[in-house]
Amino acid sequence: MALVRTFILLMLAAVPLWGQQPYIQILGVAQDGGYPHIGCEKVCCAPSGQEVKKQFVVSLALVNPATQQWWLFEATPDLKEQVHAFRQSTHAQYSFLPSGIFISHAHMGHYAGLLQLGREALGSKEVPVYVLPRMEKYLHENGPWSQLVNLKNIVTIPLKAEQPVALAPNISVTAFTVPHRDEFSETAGFIIAFADKKILFVPDIDKWEKWNLKIEEAVKQVDYALLDATFYHATELPNRSMSEVPHPLVVETLARFESKPELKSRIYFIHFNHTNPLLWNKAEQEALRAKGYNVAETGMILR
Repeated sequence: MALVRTFILLMLAAVPLWGQQPYIQILGVAQDGGYPHIGCEKVCCAPSGQEVKKQFVVSLALVNPATQQWWLFEATPDLKEQVHAFRQSTHAQYSFLPSGIFISHAHMGHYAGLLQLGREALGSKEVPVYVLPRMEKYLHENGPWSQLVNLKNIVTIPLKAEQPVALAPNISVTAFTVPHRDEFSETAGFIIAFADKKILFVPDIDKWEKWNLKIEEAVKQVDYALLDATFYHATELPNRSMSEVPHPLVVETLARFESKPELKSRIYFIHFNHTNPLLWNKAEQEALRAKGYNVAETGMILR
């Protein structure tokens, strides 16, 4: 089954995409530090006798074949490689730069890639960057991000929480806030709607119970739910307090949906820390799929 799934993913990434309907392509699944992780010599990043496969940081491409446009969600430290991979998978049918970039918050893995658009690299012209108010203020008032604004490498487009933004007649994005470590900006999640489908994207949140919306209700309202799965267990950081980096543990999310089998197939776990076996352990991935859930993979397409 694993070989068949891998073959399907490779085929989807290697052939012209079907039809004119919008779709989501997953461009990365790792937590902010990526994989392998800097300074890690444990079995997760240095398995004995095995090749370590690089994993990109969490990012999505929203693609509209009808208008030959695409939008990027999150500007990660792997941005340049992710853009190249997207171009290759779509046979260069789309422009090198997206029609816009949606940023969830000011943590390394979600906005550091914006620097690739600056004077030292691409020197882009007025790339729209969609952000909530605190994130917009942070980009305007703090270097090096402010240089991107001043040189018009990017143009910030303000988002209002809970208000949809129409990107095309059949595509909209709605940002909302979730509780997280908001040192520099608020943290956004997104509802991406196209055709008759809705996708929930929450790569970062402290705990489900801190949110003003029950995660079970949120999943019930969508077709796909890409959910924060930074850590599987509370024991993954033995030398560090987990309270410093609160996230919903995978085991906690599983417990909440154990009595709701009809919703399990909508959930795609994503944003894996390097310590999370769902990122690198095939047996753990298959065990989770056997329970009815999905594990997000780079290259995966959601239609």
